[in-house]
Amino acid sequence: MCQDNCKEGRPMDVKTDILIIGSGIASLQAARLLGQHFQVQIVTKSSVKMSSSYRAQGGIAAVTSPEDHTNLHIADTLAAGEFHHEKKFVETLIKDGSTIMRQFLLEGLPIDRQETGEPALGLEGAHSHHRILHAGGDRTGQILIDYLLKHLPPNISIHCNELAYELMLNSNGACIGVLTKGEEGLKRYFAHHVILATGGAGALYPSTSNYATNTGDGIALAYRAGAAISDMEFMQFHPSLLWCDGEAKGLVSEAVRGAGGIFVNAQREPIMTGVHPLLDLAPRHVTAHTLYIKRASGQETFIDITNIQHFEEKFPTITKLCIDNGIDLQNGLIPVAPGSHFLMGGVIADDMGRTTIANLYAVGEVACTGVHGANRLASNSLLEGITFGQKMAQYIIQTGCNQTNFTLAAAKYQQSMPPLLPKEQLQQAMMHTLGIVRNPIDMRHFAEQLPALQDLLQVNVMNFNAQHLELYMMHIVASLMVHAALTRTETRGAHIRNDTPNSDTDWARRWIIFQQGQMKVRNSLYEYHQTRGNAQAIF
Repeated sequence: MCQDNCKEGRPMDVKTDILIIGSGIASLQAARLLGQHFQVQIVTKSSVKMSSSYRAQGGIAAVTSPEDHTNLHIADTLAAGEFHHEKKFVETLIKDGSTIMRQFLLEGLPIDRQETGEPALGLEGAHSHHRILHAGGDRTGQILIDYLLKHLPPNISIHCNELAYELMLNSNGACIGVLTKGEEGLKRYFAHHVILATGGAGALYPSTSNYATNTGDGIALAYRAGAAISDMEFMQFHPSLLWCDGEAKGLVSEAVRGAGGIFVNAQREPIMTGVHPLLDLAPRHVTAHTLYIKRASGQETFIDITNIQHFEEKFPTITKLCIDNGIDLQNGLIPVAPGSHFLMGGVIADDMGRTTIANLYAVGEVACTGVHGANRLASNSLLEGITFGQKMAQYIIQTGCNQTNFTLAAAKYQQSMPPLLPKEQLQQAMMHTLGIVRNPIDMRHFAEQLPALQDLLQVNVMNFNAQHLELYMMHIVASLMVHAALTRTETRGAHIRNDTPNSDTDWARRWIIFQQGQMKVRNSLYEYHQTRGNAQAIF
């Protein structure tokens, strides 16, 4: 990545129809369709294959079996997320997603199949039916990304190792491009439509299933530009990261428990007995919290795989991960611990990706559409990328490329960079303060350690290297998360407070929304005229 030796001088200008920032499943699904009609440029922070999508092991949740029904999948999604949803978009996700995945199967997407030729459907946490499509055992994301890359139209350009650090708005407030820094120096991309597909923010934590590049850049970019952000208090922790030598080494898919693995302590005693009716396949916030409590009391935690026949064949990626880290699978125990996994919050967007800024779209984990609620249902993330990536592309195709005003708005950022916490210190503070269990004293202390959001928003970032820019954006996202977590004075889904361990009906279907230097609590993500509670200045 570009460091202090970035080429100085005038940025290189690149003009295109569609600009996509990010290269995961949502990006590639959109590009596959948009590239049939428009010139598309994809900018990605690292390589194309360094995304959470590519790492996804479990699979894609979709109703493809006659024994299943979309209403059941909808009900499972709402229950797992504790009903903190925009239900109409949940229905869109599940119903349209089922149709899209059936079409993928007809097109020849290489999934795992039974001897009969029917899809081999897996079971994962909080699902009432076997409905998880998977490929290569536990290489679903890799195979899906490779499939989409293979089917991209030829007029799509992909630019790797470029950090997007500033959205550009025109004099009418519409988004018309982005500034990047990379190996070729500074660039200005001008486009009729700009799509954020940058993924989540798991790398704000030291123990995570995410790549180190998942630092919430898209959320910070959008917030700086004036877009609305919500649900930042809801970070999902996956219960089973491989734990060796005091650190997380990678993900052990939920599909392992769907195949018969169970959480146990060092004495091989089941952990989830009496905790939840679904036992080891309870929603992720339940299993992660249970393992957290056990580990806080000094107990080690494992997945017992002795009941899984042909484990190495079913889970080749996990097998290699274990062998590489010296785990003897013949013993039947895989040491695991929770780690950050998926951010339910992000840039407020509808099912067509539209944000509160004209011509700026958000899709995939960077977006907050209200489909995941307070806790995402397992394997709904790849479905979201595929489904909403397609719906967004169809909307843009219908809309066309009609922007005529590419006059840049006057610069509004004048302040110098405030002191930032070192990256490792920030990550450790996030784990301590905004980990699985939160308390208000620690959160308030952390908020005081961070620069004021208003100060961060006003920074002129032009002269900073990529590493410093990334740290800067991490601070913006961390600040949004801690203020949201302090404000929601209840426990709901992945947001667990030790001072208020139960949900509060007064907080039901209320969203904490950040925009233009203010925080508001509203009873809808989308109906902005409906306000419950007064706006608060939090800076």
